[in-house]
Amino acid sequence: MWPFKNNKQQNIFSMLNLGRGSETAEAMQRYREGLATERDLIAPAAMAINPNFLQINNFYAKTIYVFAYPRYLNTNWLSSVINFDMTLDVAIFIYPMETREVMQNLRKRIGQMESTWRMQREKGLVSDPELETAMQDVESLRYSLQKGEVKLFQASIYMTVYADSLDELKTASDQLESILGGALVFTKPTFLRMEQGFDATLPSGNDELGILRNLDTGSLSTVFPFTSSELTTNEGILYGINRHNNSLILFDRFNLENANSVVFAKSGAGKSYAVKLEALRYLMLDTDVIIIDPENEYKAICEAVGGTFINVSLNSHERINPFDLTITKEESGDDVLRSAVIRVHGLVRLMVGGLDPEEDSLLEKAIYETYALKDISADASTQKNEPPLISDLQNVLRNMEGGESVANKLEKFTAGTFAGLFNKMTNIDLSRGFVVFSIRDLEEELRPVAMYMILGYIWNSIRMELRRRIMIIDEAWWMMQYEDSAKFLYALAKRARKYYLGLTIISQDVEDFLTSKYGRAVVANSSMQLLLKQAPSSIDMVAEVFNLTEGEKFLLLESGVGEGLFFAGLNHVAIKIIASYTEDQLITSDPKQILAMRQQLTQGAEEAAETQL
Repeated sequence: MWPFKNNKQQNIFSMLNLGRGSETAEAMQRYREGLATERDLIAPAAMAINPNFLQINNFYAKTIYVFAYPRYLNTNWLSSVINFDMTLDVAIFIYPMETREVMQNLRKRIGQMESTWRMQREKGLVSDPELETAMQDVESLRYSLQKGEVKLFQASIYMTVYADSLDELKTASDQLESILGGALVFTKPTFLRMEQGFDATLPSGNDELGILRNLDTGSLSTVFPFTSSELTTNEGILYGINRHNNSLILFDRFNLENANSVVFAKSGAGKSYAVKLEALRYLMLDTDVIIIDPENEYKAICEAVGGTFINVSLNSHERINPFDLTITKEESGDDVLRSAVIRVHGLVRLMVGGLDPEEDSLLEKAIYETYALKDISADASTQKNEPPLISDLQNVLRNMEGGESVANKLEKFTAGTFAGLFNKMTNIDLSRGFVVFSIRDLEEELRPVAMYMILGYIWNSIRMELRRRIMIIDEAWWMMQYEDSAKFLYALAKRARKYYLGLTIISQDVEDFLTSKYGRAVVANSSMQLLLKQAPSSIDMVAEVFNLTEGEKFLLLESGVGEGLFFAGLNHVAIKIIASYTEDQLITSDPKQILAMRQQLTQGAEEAAETQL
């Protein structure tokens, strides 16, 4: 009984099945020939065979083979081919050889080479290094085979490159041959045998070329590119789990060229969670952590570790004077003053919303005169005097021709609504350990100005004493909106390494950050990057900046919370960030989880009160 899918097929077969015996078999054969098979579905519509390439539908293909290897093969030398950014098929055929037969052939071969060597010696010829090296290699292989340490194989390696045009095909094949040639692995195209070469790289396991080379066990093992991506060192902290092989990602960012890091992800992907976990674990390595917190996300962890929480707002008592000077042994008094003038200049530009060229030139002169009012000059001994305030700068500008406009714009920062925040002496000290500057309670228009001022104060404190520190700037896209603050952040990223500082930049608005020339420069000066789940609208820009493959783009689009790609120098792996139960309770920012924790605490307090009663 034949299994028919529907009545129509059964009726057709009934019409064909009129005879018996051979006639029935012939009818069934004709019927089967009329059915579509899997081969019909995958077969190309057209195929043109040329001496040096194949054309399959609208694609072009070219096959090359390996014909010579170097004396020594490095492990994983084929990985550069596997990671080649082109469509590519690689086929490796391995044929084991009988050890007895190999030993007989090697014995004959060593006899021939020794005979040649003796004849050269008898003729008084200069010794041939190539012949002597070959004799040593054969003898070494004979002994290894006799002991059973290695076996001998014959292997074939074929590679088929695909492209959309002949020019792209030529470029890709030339690049592939150049990559292999750099490893002293030499290749040739399968000229006049392109069809057989193409067939050899299909998943049918049919070696129609039969171009074989002898390789022992050690050499053959280097061919396999299946080495696991690992990012583990003997020092540092646990960043997460390697999703490739479930190994641990243990790393110390201060061992890289610089300790800067950028973290990009969409909202809710776990970027703040990952950074808080890193900060908490680096505290165990005696590393100071300084954070600019726009949403009070770090308050709970700060209180848990006994850190310092500084609330920067109009109603708080903490104040920072932007005119403060930093006296260091490494810098001259002239450099210290010039650096302070540049910093104050950028801050005032942010405050007043930009300056025209005439006002810009006038402002720099006014800042120098403001310092001069307090007898502060390029002389390092004068820089210990009490620094001026914004109100002093305003008075200087009022007395300068053309400075009235800038002075009027500064009015709200000296005598108006914002006077208390910017026009007082510094009354805080950057202590050791975990320090958080909160700007949540600041008005939105003041946030970029406050972040700039706080960064300036932190930078001054860092330069005074050399210690290992991490500075975290959450929602850094705020600073990228203004050229002065973006330029300051870029300068900070460039100079951080000299002062043993690791800068961590966090941003969810990837497009605003990466479209800024300073934002891209910050990324270029960061040796460590963490990319978590991305939005489809920004994935193309992220892929362009970080050179992601199609597979990596898909991974970032489909990742769960706390999953993504971890880049450290030239290495990168897929990561899953994990935390212990205690760490999770401290660093979580999930509103649902926080509410459940508060309800649990309230319930526990009520039960304790009832027990006492």
